[in-house]
Amino acid sequence: MTSLEEKARRYATKAHAALDQRRKYTNESYIVHPAAVVELVRSVTDSEIMLAAAWLHDTVEDTDTTQGDIENHFGSEVAALVGMLTNTHPPEAKNRAARKVAHFQHTAQASADAQTIKLADIIDNTCSIIEFDARFARVYLVEKRVQIALLPDGNRELWQRASVIIEQGITQLMQAPYHIPSGWFQKQQQKYSFVG
Repeated sequence: MTSLEEKARRYATKAHAALDQRRKYTNESYIVHPAAVVELVRSVTDSEIMLAAAWLHDTVEDTDTTQGDIENHFGSEVAALVGMLTNTHPPEAKNRAARKVAHFQHTAQASADAQTIKLADIIDNTCSIIEFDARFARVYLVEKRVQIALLPDGNRELWQRASVIIEQGITQLMQAPYHIPSGWFQKQQQKYSFVG
């Protein structure tokens, strides 16, 4: 019999491949990202529900999959986690900061299990952002610094790892060849000061 996790892996692989979805900077098949998130989650838990949700965490947001599809195929627990991780774009959000604040508030209300998966997602997305896009990285890293502060219930080990990667990235951007002043990061972070 096929495990819940294996069913989720197959489903996510097919859903992302159907749209020929690729990683932004490397052009790899998108499924490499959920696979990396799954391995980070697996490093702290063997919960089949969480591992299945980790495989599926971007399917509702990025493919033709609906929340109902996830529930029909994987049950209410997996669907609930995927729903907590899905980035919704409220129509009233006029700019990037407003959209991000809405998403941060959404994930801040997520369960500890969903926050753990989100931390794994942040770690994988953050690892090489400076290498591929230093200009965007300065905005992205501040956003992730704000977001993880709102994920206190996630796995402590993954939270610490995410924090270290983010802070190392910001420090790297303050040094050569980037020389972004620390004040720039503080000013950027103030855009999200109403999150909480």
